[in-house]
Amino acid sequence: MSSQLENSIGDVSWLLRVSASADDRDDEYLGLPPIAANEPILCLIWEQIAILYTGSLDDRSDAAASLVSLARDNDRYGKLIIEEGGVGPLLKLIKEGKPEGQENAARAIGLLGRDQESVEHMIHAGVCSVFAKILKEGPMKVQAVAAWAVSELAGNNPNCQDLFAQHNIIRLLVGHLAFETVQEHSKYTIATTNKATSIHALVIASNKSNANSNNKGNEDEDKQSSDQIPHPMGNQNPNQMHNVVTHTMAMNPRPHNGQNHTKTGVTHNPYHHNHNNHKQNHHQNHLSLSGTSIKGRELEDPETKANMKAMSARALWQLAKGNSPICRSITESRALLCFAVLLEKGPEDVQYNSAMALMEITAVAEQDTDLRRSAFKPNSPACKAVVDQMLKIIEKADTDLLIPCMKAVGNLARTFRATETRMIAPLVSLLDEREAEVSREASIALSKFACSDNFLHLDHSKAIIEAGGAKHLIQLVYFGEQIVQNPSLRLLCYIALHVPDSEELAQAEVLTVLEWASKQSWVVQDESLGTLLQDAKSRLELYQSRGSKGFH
Repeated sequence: MSSQLENSIGDVSWLLRVSASADDRDDEYLGLPPIAANEPILCLIWEQIAILYTGSLDDRSDAAASLVSLARDNDRYGKLIIEEGGVGPLLKLIKEGKPEGQENAARAIGLLGRDQESVEHMIHAGVCSVFAKILKEGPMKVQAVAAWAVSELAGNNPNCQDLFAQHNIIRLLVGHLAFETVQEHSKYTIATTNKATSIHALVIASNKSNANSNNKGNEDEDKQSSDQIPHPMGNQNPNQMHNVVTHTMAMNPRPHNGQNHTKTGVTHNPYHHNHNNHKQNHHQNHLSLSGTSIKGRELEDPETKANMKAMSARALWQLAKGNSPICRSITESRALLCFAVLLEKGPEDVQYNSAMALMEITAVAEQDTDLRRSAFKPNSPACKAVVDQMLKIIEKADTDLLIPCMKAVGNLARTFRATETRMIAPLVSLLDEREAEVSREASIALSKFACSDNFLHLDHSKAIIEAGGAKHLIQLVYFGEQIVQNPSLRLLCYIALHVPDSEELAQAEVLTVLEWASKQSWVVQDESLGTLLQDAKSRLELYQSRGSKGFH
């Protein structure tokens, strides 16, 4: 007992000495506390946390960097940092430190939030308000690390998604995504008499309603300059994508004074623009996204800007996962337009994170009818722009974006018209001699077009047959890997169920394939697939067995 008491006294005495300011230490050698004999790393953690509390800003920055190294190397070290009180001083350093110290502290927070319990601890410590302030006013490099940290915390604990949204972090992230991606200024307005055809356009129009009455004197100037619109990504020759973007941004129905849309604490008109500052704020976005001037943000190096967009898209990807209100907030903003432009022109990591964000948003929209109907209407220019870019990626079929884009198109299967079959053939082509994962996802996406839940399943099933899908599916059912066989057989069953009188199916002997599959163990173990298979067999037997000679 006495030895334990002495050790405890020694630990506390060492901790008091190490916690003293640098001036009071007199550069004396502190040695190691008794606890180092059993837990050597703990004394290092104590020392760095003590510096975070009492050191100069530079020393605190170095201490945060040391904690980053410890947290990155070992999950247990991260747990110890949290248990020993490291979160509070790290958040304080984010608020008041120099940019380098802020980066180190934000990175440490992101690394520490590796599990649900750790993230909850940080939420209680006030991480949401700290990151919201940084994303609004901090230097861009710090903002990028903060956005990455948000993505880590949201990814490891989905329960914090709504808390981040309540602190307007969705709005701030979309603003960063839109910076120099989508120009939004009265000078770029295109005169049109058409009413808004998307939620996005309605929101933009609502935000401009108050300014319209004060801006009549500038209409002539705006019309003259509307034909000279710089490409959002710097290309001086506007392409088709940019035309879609600018057309959508310009849609402006009659003003609805005082309209304000809110959901879960997130205000959806954050981009209200003061046209009286027209000449002074030529390139200004509607959010004050940095403590520096907009001109200062424009002068940031391209690598920093690209990283900011990549991390913003990554954060939106994690925040949108399985969350309808947040997905609605994202789609009612400029985000879909931004994703469309970034999929076309962004760097690789920006493209990938944008594709993953769209995959998660469309996955939620697939289950949420109201979101699907409002955000992904067939006549929405923003939706068309996104789908166009995803189809180009699917047709190219040689990038890391392929699978998330296939999933996103499949998630939107119920939004396409009967006449819009352009997405069927590219997906069918991916069934032929591809990697197992690609063929599997292509089968799953096509199944969402051909399944009975899709009102247009008959039209889509016929389109799949016309594109040569039956022969590819037969090969996959017979010879594909197990992860491909199940979705391929399911798709083949849907086609046979809905188009049993197809001559192509009879010539390909699909009935024989289904009879063979019904005897396989992996089919018997899947009750839903077995039931679907029996229904498809019955339909084919009814329509084709008696007329098989006519088909041959």
